[in-house]
Amino acid sequence: MATQPPSIPPVVPGVRNTPDEGGSLVLERRRQRLQPPRMYQVVMLNDDFTPMEFVIVVLQEFFGKNREAATQIMLKIHLDGRGVCGVFSQDVAATKVEQVHQAAHKAGHPLQATFEPVE
Repeated sequence: MATQPPSIPPVVPGVRNTPDEGGSLVLERRRQRLQPPRMYQVVMLNDDFTPMEFVIVVLQEFFGKNREAATQIMLKIHLDGRGVCGVFSQDVAATKVEQVHQAAHKAGHPLQATFEPVE
């Protein structure tokens, strides 16, 4: 009766094969270090046509700001030409920008927003 030789386990990335005292192999996992996802800031841009009250409502509705925080951000947008509304992952930031654009378009305002990587 013929027996087959023992097979060698496959090499798996991130796993180290080490023999124990009995000669058999023990698999040890190496911890992979993952980087946190890159964050993006949503920036709203100033224009001369969108009412300040509309910007405050958008900040409250889509960014969860209270009235005071929304007013402060709106004034920063008005005075500096742009203001950061929040910091999110890339997908969430893109969704927030799209929500702002849709609300502005529906209300007939030219309000613009964009997102950029946080540095």
